[in-house]
Amino acid sequence: MLSIVLINVGVYSQKSQIKDAQSLFEKGKSDEALVILKKTEYLILNAPDEEKSDFYFLKGNVLKDLAIKNIDAVNNFSDASQSYQDVILYENESGKYKFSVKANLALKDMKSKLVNGATADFKAGNFKESAEKSYKVYLFDKKDTLNLYNAAAAYLNAKEYNLAIQHYEQLKKINFSGNGIIYYATNKKTKEEDAFISPKARDSYIQEGLYEKPRNEAIPSRKFDVYKNLAYAYLERKDFIKAEAAYNYLVELNPNFIDSYINLAYLKLQSKKELVDKIDALGNSKKEMLEYDKLTAKKDDITRSAIPYLQKALSIEPKNPDVTKTLLGIYRSLDMTKEYNSLKAISN
Repeated sequence: MLSIVLINVGVYSQKSQIKDAQSLFEKGKSDEALVILKKTEYLILNAPDEEKSDFYFLKGNVLKDLAIKNIDAVNNFSDASQSYQDVILYENESGKYKFSVKANLALKDMKSKLVNGATADFKAGNFKESAEKSYKVYLFDKKDTLNLYNAAAAYLNAKEYNLAIQHYEQLKKINFSGNGIIYYATNKKTKEEDAFISPKARDSYIQEGLYEKPRNEAIPSRKFDVYKNLAYAYLERKDFIKAEAAYNYLVELNPNFIDSYINLAYLKLQSKKELVDKIDALGNSKKEMLEYDKLTAKKDDITRSAIPYLQKALSIEPKNPDVTKTLLGIYRSLDMTKEYNSLKAISN
């Protein structure tokens, strides 16, 4: 008998606390409401599915409200998403659909707000925050791979090269191209354009009178950008082997992309630094002088291997001053007088 009394007391306490949380939420005190819900959540485990649905719909609303107020936005949006999905799960199990439609609408609305938040952060230079939001949207809807691309690009701008590489490699794995359409409309209040996840999502806001001037923008393939940015990230991380492989692939994708040739030449020249250090450390003994000749010849071969890349770069952009200067320096170091004079005459 005692256990039955205790259970009834627990259920009453649980319902009372949820009611209190609902009241606080309606007064705009979502932070206080969340404290109550977190304390109460363990009690909901043994409740009927219908009561679980009530609880998690309220929790989703509270978390969403906090996120919209930019309070730990990324994590609260993520947790709200999970709560709304729990609503749908429990209502499917109970067969009583009270909040499923609203939960689905809330999920779509959250995705749209996260996308817009990520865009706003990127424009403001808050690249890491933008990346985290874009990646959360991707986890929320993995079919929308453009958000994974946006996360990678934002991490690259934030100089978080390891995370940028991780995301770009993931894009490679799924053979991302990025073709598609962006659905824009102008916010009547802010006069700024916002992007929407679908025409239907945009139309609903237009019908509510919040947006106007809808327009669509075609997105070209971004496969080349994935490899270009991945190569750059590897270069910045000084992973020269992987950077070289990425730049070689870029040459296959676009033989006229000058940066590929410039950076391939740079990578070749970087690879001789270890030899230069060894040469500088040698003494004047007969054995060391033989080693000097051997290492110098090897160093010159590496230097020479950069020439074709720089020549190709100049064929694409004949008046590029940096490429010309580098190539003249190489010709001089290798005593290639004829080539030096010829390039010098053209560049003057």
